[in-house]
Amino acid sequence: MDRDNTNQPLEGMKFDTGKLQYSLIPTSATHALAEVLTYGANKYAPNNWQLVENGEVRYMDALFRHLEAFRSGETHDPESGIHHLAHVLTNVAFLHYLDIHAKD
Repeated sequence: MDRDNTNQPLEGMKFDTGKLQYSLIPTSATHALAEVLTYGANKYAPNNWQLVENGEVRYMDALFRHLEAFRSGETHDPESGIHHLAHVLTNVAFLHYLDIHAKD
């Protein structure tokens, strides 16, 4: 039913069924990515990671170094002070990006 016979709906409508739900991403995950990316931008340059030669192999190696350090009981990277799993997440993001863009 409309209100005041103006054909206005009683509730707002938004057709977002089937669309990605970014609200499901834990804020800690986006924070972790931003923390590592900011560290890298300050150490090297913003988006420098996209220019690294043989990035697929080097980021895979880095991913496993951080994962193995975490598995061995070390939670934070001694150089950056950032959680090893934040580095793992970032390396996965790099590998995903490089894989997607290699097919372009």
